[in-house]
Amino acid sequence: MDSNASDTIPGPRAEDRLPPTTEAAAKIVIVGGFGVGKTTMVGSVSEIRPLTTEETMTQAGVGVDDDFGSASKTATTVAMDFGRIRITDQVVLYLFGTPGQERFWFLWNGLFEGALGAVVLVDTRRLEVSFEVMGRLEERGVPFVVGVNTFPDGPRYPLEDLRAALDLPPEIPIVECDVRRRASSRDVLMTLMRFLHSLTLTGSLT
Repeated sequence: MDSNASDTIPGPRAEDRLPPTTEAAAKIVIVGGFGVGKTTMVGSVSEIRPLTTEETMTQAGVGVDDDFGSASKTATTVAMDFGRIRITDQVVLYLFGTPGQERFWFLWNGLFEGALGAVVLVDTRRLEVSFEVMGRLEERGVPFVVGVNTFPDGPRYPLEDLRAALDLPPEIPIVECDVRRRASSRDVLMTLMRFLHSLTLTGSLT
């Protein structure tokens, strides 16, 4: 092999390199049903170009996949989304968005492995989809917060009413968000990190 061959292999882009001040990293999963905004959240908040595995929705999925909102949604995640964000100069979060279609949920176990915590995105038009999502996290012992993604045609409810409807314990944070906006998505992640910190202080998270 040409000894100079390595000189022609492109390395990571400057914006993709980890900052030299990084001391710790944590894996966070973004979960929820089909079309709740997981890919959008990862894309809006990631400071690197996000990796997506979206594929075009076709007639083959009719009768198999959830088709809610399919009139405006033409692609669906089939494996995962991936992004990265710094929350301090020393700490970065690796973000993994899960596929929403139920036939791909078998991939969730692998994505949950090693996760420090999770964001459960919910759509007030389809709250029932969220119960199995939260149940799977509870089974795996992954702490989570709930982000209520606001859609233009979605009904708005007081957060405490949504807490009751989702049967959420009082200690689990629930916040409204617009995942199209970077600041809003970042606020949800910061809510999760504060929650995880509180669990650490009480000895509930080791």
